[in-house]
Amino acid sequence: MAISKEQVNYTANLARIELTEDELNILSRHLDDIIKFIDKLKDIDIKEVAPCSHVIPIRNVFREDKAHKSLDVKDALQNAPAKENNFFKVPKVIE
Repeated sequence: MAISKEQVNYTANLARIELTEDELNILSRHLDDIIKFIDKLKDIDIKEVAPCSHVIPIRNVFREDKAHKSLDVKDALQNAPAKENNFFKVPKVIE
C-alpha cells in the first residue's frame, strides 16, 4: 500500500499543519517507506516465536537499596521560615 502526496496533504490539513511542496514530497517518501517496512513485517512467519515485552533481555538497572544515616532534625529545619518544636510550621489549609 503506497501513500500518496494527496493523502499526506489531506492528513496535514486535518491536523492544521501547513506543508511546503518540498516538505510534502519528503514526508510522503518517508511515510511510504515506513508503510513498506510494516508490510515486510507482516510477511514474517512468527508462529514459533514466543510473545515477549522486550526483544532483548533486560535486568533491573536500579541501584541496590542501602540504609544511610538520616538528615539530622536541626539540619533539616535550619532554613525553615517557620518551625514549631521539631516540625515545619505551615499555614492551615483545611478548616
